[in-house]
Amino acid sequence: MAKKSFALKQLLPEEKPETGTKYIVRKPTKGLKVAEKLRVKKYDPVLKKHVWFVEKKMPPHSK
Repeated sequence: MAKKSFALKQLLPEEKPETGTKYIVRKPTKGLKVAEKLRVKKYDPVLKKHVWFVEKKMPPHSK
């Protein structure tokens, strides 16, 4: 079976993470972008404006 070439990462608002808005994105596991943290400007429906979202670790899986 082939190894995945991406990992799932969670994006949370940089300034106000208490809004509860989050995005789940794919990040490559090989190449130049592995060392960089993602920082993307996306829409936050709670604040009703575009804000910067930063990469955080996904919470641990529970069975």
